[in-house]
Amino acid sequence: MELLNGRPENTDGRLDREIRTYDLLDSLGIEYKRTDHERTDTMEACNEVDKVLGVVICKNLFLCNRQKTAFYLLMMPGDKKFKTKELSAQIGSARLSFAGPEDMLKYLDIEPGSVSIMGLMNDKDNEVALLIDEDVLKDDFIGCHPCVNTSSLKMRTEDVIKKFLPAIEHDYRTVHLIGGD
Repeated sequence: MELLNGRPENTDGRLDREIRTYDLLDSLGIEYKRTDHERTDTMEACNEVDKVLGVVICKNLFLCNRQKTAFYLLMMPGDKKFKTKELSAQIGSARLSFAGPEDMLKYLDIEPGSVSIMGLMNDKDNEVALLIDEDVLKDDFIGCHPCVNTSSLKMRTEDVIKKFLPAIEHDYRTVHLIGGD
């Protein structure tokens, strides 16, 4: 793995959802570093990618309520434990669970293992609420996937919040997660 500037020169064999991510970031003037890698299915693989990027990739959880009438994308530090009860109390939504692969595809045009804030660009009707743990906002950089889990990006947190989110017409809500045992 190596750290590269911007989009890949050759896009052969890459999914359209990945290319659309680069197109949008480039059109917004958002600078990003990229590394290509094997699928990141384990924490060990993620840790190796983190080392190359020089940033901790956010844990991104796609959640829904029991009735599947409310969907949430939660960004939190990868080293925090997720506690449903802790988040439910803050957002006033009981019975949170992980949304299924069909919902990921429907709302974010992504598949399991590739969940990322970048997927919100595909949520044209704003059906997914973005929740960001306050610790993520304290870091200068965010690491995430470009809608596929065979590449990872590093970009300024400020660019994501002040350029990306307004461009895709999404807002966010800050949450406070303790994540202890």
